[in-house]
Amino acid sequence: MSSLYALVKNECIKMIKKKRFYVILLILLALIPMFTYAQMRVAQNSQKQFGTSDWKADQRQKIADSEKRLSSARTPEEWKQQLKVQIQIANYYLEKDVDPTSPNAVTFTRDFVKNAVGLFIPLIIMVISADIVSSEHATGTIKLLLTRPVRRWKILLSKLITVIFFTSLTVLSTAVLCYLISGLVFGYNGWSMPVFTGIQLSGSDVDFSRVRAVDQWFFLIMELGLVWFSAMVVAFMSLMLSVLVRSTAAGMGVMLAVLISGTILSNMVSSWETAKYLFMVNLDLTKYLTGGLPPIKGMDLTFSLSVLSIWALASLIVSFTVFSRKDVLN
Repeated sequence: MSSLYALVKNECIKMIKKKRFYVILLILLALIPMFTYAQMRVAQNSQKQFGTSDWKADQRQKIADSEKRLSSARTPEEWKQQLKVQIQIANYYLEKDVDPTSPNAVTFTRDFVKNAVGLFIPLIIMVISADIVSSEHATGTIKLLLTRPVRRWKILLSKLITVIFFTSLTVLSTAVLCYLISGLVFGYNGWSMPVFTGIQLSGSDVDFSRVRAVDQWFFLIMELGLVWFSAMVVAFMSLMLSVLVRSTAAGMGVMLAVLISGTILSNMVSSWETAKYLFMVNLDLTKYLTGGLPPIKGMDLTFSLSVLSIWALASLIVSFTVFSRKDVLN
């Protein structure tokens, strides 16, 4: 156990010396204020358009706009299905007198994380973990590392623990920075605001029978838990590529292409049912909490969690098997 602790400590020191985590923090510090300003402008324009800060007027106008698009012959059938779901959910919030977009730091954090889980967070996780093994080949330190009287699986386990730690730290840092920065503009309240979860979809019909209201702080914890799980799957996949591909650039390129293709597929593969077994199509788990329409029919939270778990387990098996048998001299 002491040898594993020393290995993990060594890996953490190497990760810090690469300064990539600091770069990620700088990116967040640059992007979050931009999105905060954009959200503030949206609220101001909405108030200017309707001449009131009443969220109900804004919500009714959005419903009217959606119904107008729904009645248009130019709107594709897939979009009509999404519009029907959005209209029903919006009307439900109106009936319950709950503003789903109340401008506060907690709501902003919730929305930012939800929108970032599909591509942004996986990309920054990839930056952390995609070269944790392949960089050792590039610098030649892999040979020195394997000359230690420590089993190979323990060496890779220390790298895995390091990846898990920095991935968790990245997700937590994203949420904390979102809350602190957006709170300067929107205020730091909103923790007890009710959020409706448990909305079930059946085609274009919405089932509200299992809906229950939870405090926004609890909903944010659930959302961050799902985002963390998706980030872990990306981290494990990146670790596997780092083991399989000795070139850091090649490993990052492959993972980048996979993640971007996943974003494209999520918007285009509604008729390709087999695609629902791809891990990148299942990364956005947060949409299931509030009744979001899945990219492919038949997908739900349980299904996506199962698919991601299988991919994560398979990537870990491949990583430890290949790393334990790999010839590092050639």
